Amino acid sequence: MSGHCKNSAHSRLLEKYFDQLKQAAHHGNILDMACGAGRNGLFLANNGLPVTFADKSETLLDKVTESLSSTTSDNELWHIDLEKPGTTPFKGRSFSSALVFRYLHRPLIEPLKHAILPGGIIIYETFTIENRQFGRPDNPDFLLKTGELRDWFNEWETLHYFEGILSDPDRAIAQIVCRKPMQNPKNKSTDLTNS
Repeated sequence: MSGHCKNSAHSRLLEKYFDQLKQAAHHGNILDMACGAGRNGLFLANNGLPVTFADKSETLLDKVTESLSSTTSDNELWHIDLEKPGTTPFKGRSFSSALVFRYLHRPLIEPLKHAILPGGIIIYETFTIENRQFGRPDNPDFLLKTGELRDWFNEWETLHYFEGILSDPDRAIAQIVCRKPMQNPKNKSTDLTNS
């Protein structure tokens, strides 16, 4: 399920954690997963960070292309159906960080975590089960259970966590900003925190 917020402004979390994203971006592109029209990734690209915009909609990726015409960062458009059965969309790919907003497909969580380089950042925000009181989305397949987002990343360093109700418009969401831990040095992982 891919949902796109009517508000075209980027998330404030991107501004708050811009320095961490910028540091990580020295090691690769930032994935804007199920990017839609790209409101969050475009903020980063317009500020010089390399972004991979991933979405199944060619029409929305065309809008991203139009918006990218004035940027100088190394961006990529990735036309992909992340939910196509029998596929492993992140196989052979890695990213310095990832943005996931208003999108939930549980089978992608573990592959996404593996695709992020050690020291990389994930900023994830989507609706919780409490959102049913406000209308759509209201399908439990697309709504986080209480504490579910935090549980997925319990071995990562949490920089920010929020779960509750926000207004204007009213919505029940969970947000996390977290950093992937460094792996055992014998794995020869890239350290994104000492650049």
